[in-house]
Amino acid sequence: MKNILFLCTGNSARSLMAEAIMKREGRGRFRAYSAGSQPADAPHPYTTDLLKRLNHGTESVRTKSWDEFAGVGAPGMDFVFTVCDQAAQEVCPVWPGQPMTAHWGVPDPVRAEGNEAEKRLAFSEAYRMLNNRISIFVNLPFEELDKLSLQHRLDEIGKG
Repeated sequence: MKNILFLCTGNSARSLMAEAIMKREGRGRFRAYSAGSQPADAPHPYTTDLLKRLNHGTESVRTKSWDEFAGVGAPGMDFVFTVCDQAAQEVCPVWPGQPMTAHWGVPDPVRAEGNEAEKRLAFSEAYRMLNNRISIFVNLPFEELDKLSLQHRLDEIGKG
């Protein structure tokens, strides 16, 4: 099992979605976590609504600080992906295990403007983008890729 941490600033939408998607798509091959550099008080309600509607378990969905994953006793990460531009520009803690990293930026649905339908559409679009990237990731031929090739593929996923 490989450990994956998805990072964002608030940990209220994108990183939580990515964690939920990876838990489903990883099917025992990957253990998913999410955190934020400045976590919100709670997940955004549209995030939990969307995850429930798509049959993801939401009972354990909570915002978390990335400090939880940088200290003594934290699980060693194999991969750390930033899903927002601000977190990608911040100085990250030193992660136990020296994980591979990549930036998979997705527009912030929390900042979406318009009526409720337009805002919810932004959440659905963020979910779709993350789902596509995670689907590509879990289907990579890991056993055939050396570290440099894998890093190149991780970076390419973020550009797609």
